[in-house]
Amino acid sequence: MSKEPMIYWTLFTRNDWSLYTAATSKGLCFIGSNHGSFEELEQWAKKSLPQYRLARDDEKLAPYTVELSEYIENGRSAFSVPLDLYGTEFQLAVWKALMDIPYGETYSYSDIAKMIQKPAAVRAVGAAIGKNPVLITVPCHRVIGKNGKLTGFRGGLEMKKQLLALEGGNIETLEYRLSRTGGIT
Repeated sequence: MSKEPMIYWTLFTRNDWSLYTAATSKGLCFIGSNHGSFEELEQWAKKSLPQYRLARDDEKLAPYTVELSEYIENGRSAFSVPLDLYGTEFQLAVWKALMDIPYGETYSYSDIAKMIQKPAAVRAVGAAIGKNPVLITVPCHRVIGKNGKLTGFRGGLEMKKQLLALEGGNIETLEYRLSRTGGIT
């Protein structure tokens, strides 16, 4: 039996969702973009956990995919699965703050900066959010611009819109703002 540390992965599919999902023996470490490629997972693993080897194991990922299914199909509002996050101390603080955003609500980047007691670090917060490896479970989709506009999202703006709509966010209002302002800022 190999002593090499492992990242177990599966391709989660439900309805119109297709997400590469991965976990170590400690917890969920990656959820990819909707309809993203396996290369997205490979590149993240090579950069974040180069000593780990990837291995498909649908059974080991079952507890995580069950909760993802419940979120997508039944509006599960909180996740109970363990996470195994790798980042800088600052990134980890930002990701922890994201998990404090209530289901169905949105916060701004400056709100997150204030939550971590670094109110001047708005741009750094944005960069940390962009590095979030666990989409959905660490809900970076709930962060929008201070002016209410949708902003960048690792999974793409269409996925962000879908997640906000799934959580009951008023996506029509957000889309109206986008059409009135001519795009994303």
